[in-house]
Amino acid sequence: MSKIDVEEVWALAHATADAARVETLALFRGQVLGTENKVSDGYDPVTLADRASERAMRSLIEAKRPDDGILGEEEGVKEGTSGWTWVLDPIDGTRGFVSGTPTWGVLISLNDETGPKLGVIDQPYIGERFFGGLGQNGFVGPHGKSKLVVRGTTALEAATIFTTFPEVGSAVEANAFRKVASRCKLTRYGMDCYAYALLAAGQIDLVMEAGLQPYDICGPIAVIEAAGGIVTDWSGGPAHHGGRVLAAATPALHAEAMAVIAALDI
Repeated sequence: MSKIDVEEVWALAHATADAARVETLALFRGQVLGTENKVSDGYDPVTLADRASERAMRSLIEAKRPDDGILGEEEGVKEGTSGWTWVLDPIDGTRGFVSGTPTWGVLISLNDETGPKLGVIDQPYIGERFFGGLGQNGFVGPHGKSKLVVRGTTALEAATIFTTFPEVGSAVEANAFRKVASRCKLTRYGMDCYAYALLAAGQIDLVMEAGLQPYDICGPIAVIEAAGGIVTDWSGGPAHHGGRVLAAATPALHAEAMAVIAALDI
C-alpha cells in the first residue's frame, strides 16, 4: 500500500467531479440521450452521458495517478499496483436522469483494502457537492459552504426514512423495508444517491436499500461516516461490497432498525 498525499487526492477527486459535471450537464434534459437498456428483463438504462462522464473521470485519474486501480460502472475494472482504487458511478440514478429529475448524482470514492476512505456525492444540475473522508467534510451549494453533520435522531418513531424500493431489490427485501418504515414518522421514495447526501446533511435519518453494487454505495459511505453517521449491510457488517445496505444517523437508530430486520430472519 503506497502512501498518499491527502491534498493531492482530494484535489483530484474534486477535479474528477468537475469533469463529470461538464459531461452530464451537456446532455441532461436534452433530446438526444442515446439511451440503451442494459438488461433483457426490466429496465436498467445507460446513456451517452453515463459513458462520457466515466471516460472523463477515468482519463483524469489515469493521468494523475496511473498506479491506482479504477472500478467504474460502465467500463469495469482497471487493476492497480498502489493499493488504492477509485470507485466511480458516472450517473447514479440514470432512471431519474432520463426522466429529467435533478435527484441523480455522480459518485466517487477512493478505497483501500478495507473500504472507502474519501467520497463525493455531486449533483451537477442543482450545483451541490457533498464530500467527506481523510480529514475533510463539507457541503458546497447554492446556500454556500458548510460542514456535514447528521441529525441526532435515536428512535424510529421520530425518523424520516428513504429508499428506492420497489424499483430495486426483491419482494422479500421490499417487505423488510416496509416493516422498518412502518415504525418511522415519514417515508419517502426514489431519490437514489441523493438520499444518502440528505442523510449526511442532517435532513433525514435512515436510508434502506438492497441490490446495490459497490459503485452505488462506496462514495456515500465515506460521506456519511465523515458526517458522523453509520452505514452497514443488513447483518451489521461492512457495506462497501454492495447488496443490502442500511445507513443511519446514529448508532441507536441503526440498532432499532437492525432489530426489526433481524426479527424477520431473511
